[in-house]
Amino acid sequence: MRSARYGFALVAALALASGQVFVFASNVGSPALVSGASPFPTGCNETQGTNPPSVNYENAEVEPFVAVAPSGSLLGVYQQDRWSDGGAHGLMAARSANGITWTKSFAKFSACSGNAAYDRASDPWVTFDPNGNAYAISLSASADLITSAVLVAKSSDGGATWSAPTTVIRDDSFVHFNDKESITADPTRPGSVYAVWDRSTFPSEQRNSRSFFGSHAFRGQPMFSRTTNGGATWSTPVGMSDSNIFTIGNQIAVLPDGTLIDIFQNFRGSGRQPSDNQGFTAVMVSHDAGSHWSPPIKIANSVFADTLDPDTGHPVRAGNNLPDLAVDPRNGTIYASWSDGAFGGGASTNVSLSISKDGGQNWSAPVKINKSPAGVSAFTPSVAVSSDGTVGVTYYDFRSNDAAPGASTDAWFVESHDGGNIWAETHLGGPFDIETAPDAGGYFLGDYEGLATVGKNFLAFFVMANSGNVANRTDVFAVKITE
Repeated sequence: MRSARYGFALVAALALASGQVFVFASNVGSPALVSGASPFPTGCNETQGTNPPSVNYENAEVEPFVAVAPSGSLLGVYQQDRWSDGGAHGLMAARSANGITWTKSFAKFSACSGNAAYDRASDPWVTFDPNGNAYAISLSASADLITSAVLVAKSSDGGATWSAPTTVIRDDSFVHFNDKESITADPTRPGSVYAVWDRSTFPSEQRNSRSFFGSHAFRGQPMFSRTTNGGATWSTPVGMSDSNIFTIGNQIAVLPDGTLIDIFQNFRGSGRQPSDNQGFTAVMVSHDAGSHWSPPIKIANSVFADTLDPDTGHPVRAGNNLPDLAVDPRNGTIYASWSDGAFGGGASTNVSLSISKDGGQNWSAPVKINKSPAGVSAFTPSVAVSSDGTVGVTYYDFRSNDAAPGASTDAWFVESHDGGNIWAETHLGGPFDIETAPDAGGYFLGDYEGLATVGKNFLAFFVMANSGNVANRTDVFAVKITE
């Protein structure tokens, strides 16, 4: 592993060696530390029983997301003190006026943060409505996963303080589990905010066994709820599709004309699939604020591949196949991005991008947009589109890894000024040793990271490991990318 940060000479040498051309953004800031020491008491809520016993990584922050207020202020969220088998002590929020200095707060989504009904919280997401109100969402659950709930808290002061959470849905059974929720405020309908998630249905009460894997009784219904009064009340959750499908990673984007686009991964194990080896990235479309949804529209077939530590082969939990999407605010062009094995022969993962110019009805053939050398895995992309139509995507890869101990990992940003034809790349952060990150089904930085735009500029909001520091394994960082 390389311990020094990249210099321009080293990156240029790598570019020449790989035969690739790199164009560097001229105004990329240094990574600004967002997170800090855990605010939760040491060992809080650690008498909860799990089988096998789980490990808590105190001070480890993972899985961030970020949103921009109409005023231009920033608000990020992330998991605090990750558990090895799911969730965290709580979810943090961090607000900033400049992307450099950050002030923390938290909503009461879990026991450690003041909500005794739930042991853990996970999958943070945040959005701003046109009036500047922020809405944060949480998957809150018991340690044994019998109870799972989707909770929403509101802030009217940019994330300084939070309301008591509202429960959108709660299940208390091994048969159902709510997962991978997200939240989107509608800029075209003031007061309207949408929550989506998948509600898994297991074939029996034996969720802890492996008997259900590959079972066609294993379902993941996409679920939808909305508020039209700024979070005062939420509609009764409803399924978004009558088809027998398994989705995960649902998130909604709003087109300039008010059309809703829900993107998700429909993957193996679903009753919709003829075999366990098929899956696809897809969208559903609504023209009436979520009252009705189209059948799934396929973007691309999935090629399943694992991201692995290049030295040891240990899994890296990278959120592969979970899609992200962004909309050009000028014309409604939709960009979808995800990582899978399509361009690595199933042996490595790369970042794919597909485009729709007709409201999600038709999609271009996916193209590889990461600049990683052949055979080097790239993973966990996030996509955003600036006010002038520039498309930006962040991701990680292992190109700097060498024979030294540790798996060197870097964060990168690519941008396109011509609608996705030509991409320029710049370095955001690293290298760092991903082997220091929490091990949660693999070395874990997050199933997703954050990327937002402020006018023509971007803000990357992502995790890096503190190489070798087991007392503070990971932190969240922000990098400003300006034209």
